Amino acid sequence: MSREELLALPAAVDLETGNRALGLGRSKGYDMAKCGQYPCRVLRLGNAYRVVTADLLNLLGLAA
Repeated sequence: MSREELLALPAAVDLETGNRALGLGRSKGYDMAKCGQYPCRVLRLGNAYRVVTADLLNLLGLAA
């Protein structure tokens, strides 16, 4: 993802978007989220996972 795409993300994104930003594959990202080992904060909302964008940007060194 480009810097502009990352900075335009909403407050939380789906796990697929977080995986893409971090260069993780689908299976690896979901396994890490389930085990609590995802590199940034993940929220569990029912059956869905959401990655907190501020944490993702901070991890990537793009925090404002």
